[in-house]
Amino acid sequence: MNSAENRIDPEIQPGLGEAPPGEAAPGAAPAAEPVPLTADTKGYRGLRWIFIGSLGLRAGWSVLIAVIFYRLFTPVLGTIAVGLYPALATSDFSPTAALFQELIPLLSIVAAGMLLARIEHGGILDYNLNGPRRPLHFVAGVAGGFAGLSALVGALAWGGWLHFGPIALSGTAIVKFGMLWGVVFLLVGCVEEGTYRCYLQFTLARGINFWWALGVIGVVCLDLLLRSTGNAGIIAFLWLNPPPMVRGDGAWGVYAAALIGLVPCLLLHMRKAPGAAFWQAAWVTSTLFGLIHLSNGGENFIGIFAAAAIGFVFCVSVRLTGSAWWAIGCHAAWDWAETYFYGAADSGLPAHGHYLTTTPAGNPLWSGGTDGPEGSLLVLGVILLLLAALLAVYGRGSSAAPALERRSG
Repeated sequence: MNSAENRIDPEIQPGLGEAPPGEAAPGAAPAAEPVPLTADTKGYRGLRWIFIGSLGLRAGWSVLIAVIFYRLFTPVLGTIAVGLYPALATSDFSPTAALFQELIPLLSIVAAGMLLARIEHGGILDYNLNGPRRPLHFVAGVAGGFAGLSALVGALAWGGWLHFGPIALSGTAIVKFGMLWGVVFLLVGCVEEGTYRCYLQFTLARGINFWWALGVIGVVCLDLLLRSTGNAGIIAFLWLNPPPMVRGDGAWGVYAAALIGLVPCLLLHMRKAPGAAFWQAAWVTSTLFGLIHLSNGGENFIGIFAAAAIGFVFCVSVRLTGSAWWAIGCHAAWDWAETYFYGAADSGLPAHGHYLTTTPAGNPLWSGGTDGPEGSLLVLGVILLLLAALLAVYGRGSSAAPALERRSG
């Protein structure tokens, strides 16, 4: 915030147990120097007030501009990618095809982020990519993601809901495909976390309250209901990866995520709790994260709800570590272990070039069926374990403040 402003907006106060802006918490590392978002906006009136707030461009306009930029960039990059790799248009889930498919959105969100950062007088790393000990958090996230997926696979095998088959690769192919899939899922982590835990979480947290969050969630659920009944979605053109039609029971996973977040966010609003906007933004971004997974045709409602739940855990990691690097590492390692190392279906998508071979067995409610391990009820227990591990490692004496608070102090 500009130095001319002598107050901190209630929505961006430090969370409980954190130091006031400008002061270090006991045992905390020195806070990063605040970077002003914009020039002083005191005294703005009329139309300018509609677009500019105390923290610069208002969050809703920022998101709208970001979506427009993304929609402009992706068709161009997609056309170039298909020209370079024609099989991309019809290719299955192979590492080469997946690499191109992830490069397109990655380049698009980086370009959009850089343009938005310039408009907002900041840098792209300000979108929850700054913070202390970033390499360490990334490595810890990788370890957590691999361990979490391995625990899930182990529990499924122990219960007889997953069977191991022969090793599918040998020799140098093990290293080759392991590295290829490693790059692919690092890109996946960067794309999805960059969209939802970096840009959207940061932007919404500086400009949302309970009523705006409830409105967004309501529109999302109404749009999804229309899709589920065979009608056109009312805001279909805005989604980054919209399913043209929702089939099966996956929509219930989104509804469940939306409903579970309602009461906690309402209580935070009624109590005027410090840092409430961060959690209201987390409610929105996590629900949206479950929604986009509906585009994976093999997802069931458990897998969709699990995606929203792990999205919330990733938001918690941003709050505790001060950046999205733990989330990026965990996301990449989870997908790599599931798809390549164990050879299970990832969100209903079996891959070519996996190391081990696994097949589901028994009741799909426990095995996950064609959805893969993420469609099993047991995944919810693993997600809770990841959350508990995050709180145990980073919850006490955390020195990291969310990026917005560092910038607005």
